[in-house]
Amino acid sequence: MTVRLSSSITLMFLGVLFFLVGPTWSGCRDAGLCCSGRDQSCVSKGWRSDHSFGTCYCDQACVSTLDCCHDYETACPAVPCVVDEWTQWSGCAEPCRATVRRRSRTILQQPLNAGRACPHLEEHAGCVEYWSQDGHCQNSLVPALITTSGYGNARKKRDIRDSSDITGYCLQFRLTSLTKGCQQSRGPHTLWMQYLREGHRVCVECQPPALTAGHKHCAGDGEETHEDRQRSLQWQAVGNPRCRGAWRRVGPLEACSCPTSRSFLFI
Repeated sequence: MTVRLSSSITLMFLGVLFFLVGPTWSGCRDAGLCCSGRDQSCVSKGWRSDHSFGTCYCDQACVSTLDCCHDYETACPAVPCVVDEWTQWSGCAEPCRATVRRRSRTILQQPLNAGRACPHLEEHAGCVEYWSQDGHCQNSLVPALITTSGYGNARKKRDIRDSSDITGYCLQFRLTSLTKGCQQSRGPHTLWMQYLREGHRVCVECQPPALTAGHKHCAGDGEETHEDRQRSLQWQAVGNPRCRGAWRRVGPLEACSCPTSRSFLFI
């Protein structure tokens, strides 16, 4: 009886010891494994992160399948993607017409071990270049071409020939119509178009680079004649030709005081 009891105690002790210590092969570090992507061969045997024992993995996919070895996070720490700063905006792709400019950035560190993925590496934005190699563009841009006011922060302020004393101004318009294409804008540089709504009053700034040759106003702003100031005028969003509409001029403003989502630029 005493021998049987002693044997039972010994077996119980060994069982508890096995549970506490576990097998010698017990994770990613001991197996020397740390794999990218989904790799069925990147397998070990030991305690999992859910405290169960058995087959466990050391590949990047184990984070989503929840079968990582217990030491995966420390043996294979997540390294996020690292990118450098944006380059300067390029010039407009073509002069004298509504087109796009570009900027880019490069990857300094690829993501590892389920680290944060890389963001987009290139951005486009609508723009118009009013100077060509032959001089000032001759054709006026009608209807009015507009873009988000954020473009003005990086816009290159050019010298206006023979008009160095000209300064910009701000006008207020009421949107009377717009196409469904504005709501369907998906690119990073066109998301601002989704905020356009019929009936909204918007501020549109005319900065010196957009002034038409020989004039003190921006093309399509309704400033040329009294009749233009009374009638409905056409506008188009640069970067998405399907986003266009009409507005009526409300009048000039001493300063553009509209919310950011309703502030734009003639370009």
